Amino acid sequence: MAKFTQVQLATRWHISPRTLEQWRWLGKGPKFLKIGARVLYDEADIEAFEAAQLCQNTHGPLSPERK
Repeated sequence: MAKFTQVQLATRWHISPRTLEQWRWLGKGPKFLKIGARVLYDEADIEAFEAAQLCQNTHGPLSPERK
């Protein structure tokens, strides 16, 4: 599986890299690997996070039984 840097993931999602920094600090977003100052996101973790964010309405993500 591919690994994404913070900048690559931010580009994929059309968000600021700073948003990902804030999410890490808040414990939100996909799992990440941190080695020294380097942060990497595994493609499988990104896809799992994206799947968990699927919504059918504005009330929030779908419940597991509705996916």
